[in-house]
Amino acid sequence: MLDHILTEHEGKTLEFKANLQALPNIIKTIIAFANTAGGTIIIGIEDKTKRIIGIKDPLAEEERLASAICDNIEPQIRPDIEIKTYRDKELIVINVPHVTGPMYLKSLGLEKGTYVRLGSTNRVADSETLQALKNFALNIVFDELPSIHSKESDLDWQVIAQLFTTVNKQVSSNHANSLGILTNHGTKVVPSYGGMILFGKDRLKFFPEAKIRCVRFLGADRTEILDQLDIDIYLPLALEEAIKFIRRNTTMRAEIKTLVRKDIPEYPHIAIREALTNAVLHADYAVRGVYISVAIFDDRLEITNPGGLPFGFTMSKALAGASKIRNRVIARVFYQLKWIEQWGTGIQRIVKECKKAGLAAPVFEELNNQFRVTLYSIKLLPKLSSKSKKTTKQLDVENWQKKLLSYLKQKEQISTSEAAMLWQITSRAARLRLIKLINTGLIRKTGTSLRDPFSYYVLKN
Repeated sequence: MLDHILTEHEGKTLEFKANLQALPNIIKTIIAFANTAGGTIIIGIEDKTKRIIGIKDPLAEEERLASAICDNIEPQIRPDIEIKTYRDKELIVINVPHVTGPMYLKSLGLEKGTYVRLGSTNRVADSETLQALKNFALNIVFDELPSIHSKESDLDWQVIAQLFTTVNKQVSSNHANSLGILTNHGTKVVPSYGGMILFGKDRLKFFPEAKIRCVRFLGADRTEILDQLDIDIYLPLALEEAIKFIRRNTTMRAEIKTLVRKDIPEYPHIAIREALTNAVLHADYAVRGVYISVAIFDDRLEITNPGGLPFGFTMSKALAGASKIRNRVIARVFYQLKWIEQWGTGIQRIVKECKKAGLAAPVFEELNNQFRVTLYSIKLLPKLSSKSKKTTKQLDVENWQKKLLSYLKQKEQISTSEAAMLWQITSRAARLRLIKLINTGLIRKTGTSLRDPFSYYVLKN
């Protein structure tokens, strides 16, 4: 396990500490991990270099750590604390589960002592995040909350009827209640936040971020704008307008193999629709000042929504197909309109469509309190003419790669010296080849540094 962890960088669920001198910061990290998505802290390893230092008196330090956790964190939490020996050094490994909180630092109290994890840093939870943590603990979803100052007539029932007519359905008051568009508040029936976000006539007064901002940049950076559009109509209708903007600002190439011409878009239409739908579906509409955005560059398309992954979720879970709906009302409406077939399959469909089109793999990332999907242009594909032939050198490269991958499938790991023997080349040349394979994402290196004599290479997946 430690071999694998040491190949990773500090981030949302991982932190290294040289010792317990920074115990107050370690306590904050435990709180942040518990509130966000869980995580692992390894004490005895330098955070910058990943050099293994070890702990001199691990039993005493473990006891000091356990006491500090008990004395400083509220509510009580019991992370799994282990002493592990690695390369003749003693380390303390703290595995922090994600728990229903909010967890906070006793000395600062709930309002000032609640921490969450953003990237590789701990942040004090602002009022919106703290409220979201409280709602999470009570299984309350933001878009299901009642819009207490609104009334049924504040929803555009004509647009609602038109949309549901497309799937041969009528929306009665009972149906609207079952979807969550309407909800009970005391003895009154009022629109929910989700209902207002989707269909509120004056929705931008309450949710000014419920719009899609589209921009086409010149080149690969954000220096010069070629085209832009703020789409502030009802979100279900805004999706189609965003797709039109993307089509207007991307290319279409023709492929003629038979008598029939085939038009191939720069980005797969299904992948675009899935990414946009997911952005609307999973956006955090409680976050102020951040919009769903579509940014088109010469080489890529970025679709970003406010709100990172839901509490308790990591990127690995999301990529594996696990799903947690942030906006249940919006999800129910989209499901009824047949815009989503099955919850939690959006990311897999995006990956599948890009792979089918032969494009580079899409990138999914959390950027502080935002989530971004990046699709790469078909223009990045190598242009091979009918006269193009693979050179002997290219075939040799393929052969040595295949030889190594075959070896790893059988032996699971290989060192630099073993790779040099396998290829019958020098250790320096083997090291260069291995670095190249790491950069292409085929393998990964275990170890604490570039010159770690105990390091070896394994298949990445």
